[in-house]
Amino acid sequence: MPSALSPSAWLRGSRRPSWLSDPKVLRTEVLGGLVVALALIPEAISFSVIAGVDPAVGLFASFTMAVTIALVGGRPAMISAATGAVALVIAPLNREHGFGYLVAAVILAGVFQIVLGALGVAKLMRFVPRSVMVGFVNSLAILIFMAQVPEMTDVPWPVYPLIAAGLAMMVFFPKLTTVVPAPLVSIVILTVITVAAGIAVPTVGDKGDLPSSLPVPGLPDVPFTLDTLTTVAPFAFAMALVGLMESLMTAKLVDDITDTRSSKTRESVGQGVANIVTGFFGGMGGCAMIGQTMINVRVSGARTRLSTFLAGAFLMVLCIVFGPVVSDIPMAALVAVMVMVSVATFDWHSIAPRTLRRMPLGETVVMLVTVVCVVATHNLAIGVVVGSIAAMVVFARRVAQLAEVTAVTDPDGAAVVYRVTGELFFASSNELVGQFSYGTDPDRVVIDLSAAHIWDASSVAALDAVETKYAQRGKTVEIVGLNEPSARMHKTLSGELAGG
Repeated sequence: MPSALSPSAWLRGSRRPSWLSDPKVLRTEVLGGLVVALALIPEAISFSVIAGVDPAVGLFASFTMAVTIALVGGRPAMISAATGAVALVIAPLNREHGFGYLVAAVILAGVFQIVLGALGVAKLMRFVPRSVMVGFVNSLAILIFMAQVPEMTDVPWPVYPLIAAGLAMMVFFPKLTTVVPAPLVSIVILTVITVAAGIAVPTVGDKGDLPSSLPVPGLPDVPFTLDTLTTVAPFAFAMALVGLMESLMTAKLVDDITDTRSSKTRESVGQGVANIVTGFFGGMGGCAMIGQTMINVRVSGARTRLSTFLAGAFLMVLCIVFGPVVSDIPMAALVAVMVMVSVATFDWHSIAPRTLRRMPLGETVVMLVTVVCVVATHNLAIGVVVGSIAAMVVFARRVAQLAEVTAVTDPDGAAVVYRVTGELFFASSNELVGQFSYGTDPDRVVIDLSAAHIWDASSVAALDAVETKYAQRGKTVEIVGLNEPSARMHKTLSGELAGG
């Protein structure tokens, strides 16, 4: 039985990790982590600029987030680091109150995430429909590509052939061998070419200075008062929600790609722990990184926590030990990698003419709403929320149309039986009252609900309204066929909600 401190205990749990016994898996995980580390550097620097902090802050955050989440997260192989979504949330706080308040917000956001995770917020993921998930995937692919556009505009002309060469290598190199990830080969070859030939193109070093030492832990430089808490808390809570939303959606995406399941509750708590650790080390916080996760899982084929851990470890090694070499990497090489990731991430099947012809219109609309909201706001969380609301509206309209009322009059004309079929809830029950012939029906009316189900108070109120309208005309109503849950709800609420 492995000890609590052994690699198999903290990297994979009680089971022996596959990379310890399979050299091929170990190679895949190591090289995957290296490719991700290279791709993290310019992104972390860019997000630091968005947040208004020194580039080292974003790099330190990516290091601590990746290493910590590898130990405590719920989704193996997923990459967490400094992200643009988090940077956008906390940038105003840093701008208005200073860096100390930003660090305090990161720590408090981690606390919020642990609490939300313990309360079971991850279970809300079950309410995210497939059409929203497809929209999420497609929109993140678009955002990944859009993020590369600035690196392809107003640049020296050699950038374009370098990007084309990088894409070509990533397409054709795997046909020769998959021993080494094609993105890594592309980055190395393009770097050698640009350095050897002295080609003047934008490089990683142009993004900002790389750190020369490891981060040092410490407390945020803020007064520990109630006023500080009230200032920081709104930003921290927003960061916690955005971080959890992106992380849980990314975890679900990786689950689908790898055909495995992961603990979303553990991932939620793990994100909180990682942000707390990051805050105490002076980082800007973060969450799951979709683009880097796709590089690790889909492009490199990594599947374990080792690749995530090494991505963070390699990041610091590359910055501190190989800083001058890393600074010479042309941005064109990394742009090519991210363009390939965006192409591989996009669900092309979802927009194929055959799929669109067979897919219900409502499903397609929900997907498009999700994509438009994400691309317009550059916020995946907003897009998922709006898309889920749109899906609920579409579902409610669809189910409401399934509720029908049919009438059968006894041969002697003494009674009429109304048979109600379908689901009765706020959307369908609103039109229920108008389905009865109050003036011409006989004195005895039977409403048969054996083929229906009452879901909410709106349905009980509608039935009460029907009874009231008949009573005003001196007619009696008998409701029959209620299943047990419907009967219980009707008994509890009937008479309390009816209107004239």
